[in-house]
Amino acid sequence: MPLIEVSSTPVVLRLNRDLVRLIKRGDPWVYADALRDLPHAPAGTPAVLLDNRKGQAVARGFYDPRCPVALRICETDPELKLDDRWAERRLRGALDLRRGFSFDGPTNGFRLLNGEGDCVPGVVADVYGDTAVVKLDGEGPAGFWKIDELAEWLAREQNLPRIYERQKERGAAGRPLVGTTPAEPVSFREHGLEFTADVVRGQKTGFFLDQRDNRQLIRAWSRDATVLNVFSYTGGFSIAAGAGGATHVTSVDVAPAAIEAANAHWQRNGFPADQHTGVAADAFEFLAQASSEKRRWQVVVLDPPSFAPNRESVPKAKSAYQNVIEAGARVTARQGLLAVASCSSHIDLPMFLECCEEGISRARRRGTVINVGGQPTDHPTPLALPEFRYLKFVLLRLD
Repeated sequence: MPLIEVSSTPVVLRLNRDLVRLIKRGDPWVYADALRDLPHAPAGTPAVLLDNRKGQAVARGFYDPRCPVALRICETDPELKLDDRWAERRLRGALDLRRGFSFDGPTNGFRLLNGEGDCVPGVVADVYGDTAVVKLDGEGPAGFWKIDELAEWLAREQNLPRIYERQKERGAAGRPLVGTTPAEPVSFREHGLEFTADVVRGQKTGFFLDQRDNRQLIRAWSRDATVLNVFSYTGGFSIAAGAGGATHVTSVDVAPAAIEAANAHWQRNGFPADQHTGVAADAFEFLAQASSEKRRWQVVVLDPPSFAPNRESVPKAKSAYQNVIEAGARVTARQGLLAVASCSSHIDLPMFLECCEEGISRARRRGTVINVGGQPTDHPTPLALPEFRYLKFVLLRLD
């Protein structure tokens, strides 16, 4: 049962500049413009990378000539062969790491494989109770990894009766790899709270598992507070606030189906129905109206979608973040808490903190940083690849 595509004649690539030190330090991505040429080969073809001086082999990985990241590095020891023994060793390393995270009873929704962070380039696998969702990051990983065999291996090793594949392209149909397609959202737990994930049609793989630690932070700060959760999706932060003892929580999302799910999650956890209000509305319009009506909340959470899908969009993204932070600050009570998240990898932490400062200043407020968070332990990242540390979560107290 082969786990990867093995070629007896890997394509040979050569650097056009000296990146060997960076690669040896652990950067797993080689961009197309760093290669001397882009030979014709199918996406996912195994490759050997040579340096730009003596033509010596420096790494092995797999190739995609049509992707900006033309080479994903699997091994920096070019003598190590990429075969199923290599693949199984890497996969077991990822599974062993999760055993130290105590994903059992109170929490059984977690990331099992995090691509380059687990040395399995291009593969993401999330577990929701008895169901896993696998997603490959483009044509290169899809050509290199044998997804059906990988799913069977994971099902056997993790005792998973159902594994579903999601496509990278939004709206593209997925398919069951093990078991059947879930007929409804699947149930899972996070810190004892009950949730569901729509693994077939939901965003990402069905839920935002990367915000787990940050939801716990909001839970700890919500006692006896009124809470506003904007861009709420299915109410993850809302349920955490309810569990923390919030007196009332308002969830706002543009998608009516997301608000229906947030209401269902509230009921599922047994919280009083009159302590939660779900609002299907545009976030900016809701915040503008709430400000004009002088409505205030003691805790405000802003978790918008990525405003910067690429480097070219960074200036517009900074403006969008500043605008939403200003709007959130205007409805945050005096001495209240404003929590702001960014999942844009092209907006780094210093840049995001500048956006927070500018937005809060525009609202004629001043902020104190209480906490800066990011991704949880089941989302490991290569030290040499800062783009993988995409999530920023800043908790501020406003004067």
